[in-house]
Amino acid sequence: MRKLLVISLALMLSLSSAMTFAKTQKKVTSAKYTLNKNLHGKYKLAKFKPSEKVSVKKSTKIKSASSTKMRVKLRKQQPVYVQQQTIFAEAYDGSGPLELASTKAMVIHQQTGEVIYAKNTQQSTPIASVTKLMTAMVMLDAQLPMEEVIYIAEDDIDYLKGTSSRLSVGTSLTRAELLQLALMSSENRAASAIARNYPGGYDAFIRAMNRKATSIGMRATEFYDPTGLDSNNVSTAEDLVKMVKAAYKYDEIRLATTSTSQEFNLYAYENPVNFVNTNALVRNGDWHIGLSKTGFISEAGRCLVMQAEISGQPLIIVLLDSAGKLSRIGDANRIRKWVEYNNSNIVETIALGEHVSG
Repeated sequence: MRKLLVISLALMLSLSSAMTFAKTQKKVTSAKYTLNKNLHGKYKLAKFKPSEKVSVKKSTKIKSASSTKMRVKLRKQQPVYVQQQTIFAEAYDGSGPLELASTKAMVIHQQTGEVIYAKNTQQSTPIASVTKLMTAMVMLDAQLPMEEVIYIAEDDIDYLKGTSSRLSVGTSLTRAELLQLALMSSENRAASAIARNYPGGYDAFIRAMNRKATSIGMRATEFYDPTGLDSNNVSTAEDLVKMVKAAYKYDEIRLATTSTSQEFNLYAYENPVNFVNTNALVRNGDWHIGLSKTGFISEAGRCLVMQAEISGQPLIIVLLDSAGKLSRIGDANRIRKWVEYNNSNIVETIALGEHVSG
C-alpha cells in the first residue's frame, strides 16, 4: 500500500512538470510567432531571442530616421541653388563690365539701334514660347473677329511634351481671350486653337508665320508650330530683336503681355479661374515694361524677350538659353543696374566695348 502511494505521488509530480513545460513552450512559441508576423507579415515560426526582437526594431527605426533626415536636408539645399542668380544680380552694382549668364543674348537701344550687349547673337537656337509673339501677329494681321467664340478641341492637346492645361476640351473662349491667355500665361492650347481657326487651317497658319518672319527680316528663323513646343522653331538673338520691334507696334500684344493677371470663366470650373503673367518682372511691378514674353522647353532653356524703359532709355532685351530658373531674371536685373549706373550718357557709354560685349 505504501509503495502504491509513493508511485502515485511520483506520477502526479511528473505530470505537473510536463504541464508546466508545455505551458512554457506555448508562450515561447507564441512570442516567436508574433515576432515573425510583425517583422515580415507572414505566419511562420522562427527562433529569435527576446534581445534580437528589440535590436531589429531599433535598427529599422534608425535607418528610417537617417533616410528622413537626408531627404529633409536635400529639400533645404534646393532653394539656395535656385536663389544663386538673384544673389549674384543683387551683388552687382552696375559699375563693372556687363556680363550675362544667358548663353545667347542681345540688348539694343530701341530708338537708335545701338548695340548695348551682344553674345552669340547669330547662333541658331530653339525659342520655345517666344514663338507666341509671331502667333499673335499673324492672327491680328488676318483681322479676324475678336469676339468670335472658339472651342478648345482634342487637336489642341499637347501630345509632344505632355504639358497640362486648365483649358479642357470643350472650353469656349473668344478669340480675344485666347490671345490674352496665349501671350500673358503662355497657354499652349490657346495658341493652338488660334492657329486651328485661321482661314485655311493650321498648316496655312504656319506658312503665314514663316512669311511674316521673312517680311520683317528674320532670315535665320523657322516656325513649325504656333506654341513653341516644337524644338524645330528656331531663331537667333538678332532675329528676335526684329520680332520684338515688330510686335511692339501692336497695341493688343503690348496690353496682353504686360497684364499681371486676369480671371476667366472656364468650362468644368464653378468659379472664375485666375491666370497670371509668366514674367515675374511684370508681376512685381517694379519695371516699366512695354512688351514681354517668356519661354521654356528643355531644348531651348529659359528664354525672355522684353521691351523695357530703364532710366528713360527704351531698350529691347533678348535673353536665350538660360540654365537656371532665375538666370534670365538675374540677367535682366544686371542689365538694368548697368544702364542706371551709366545713364549720364548711355550712347557714349556704348562705345566702351569692354563694358558691353559678352
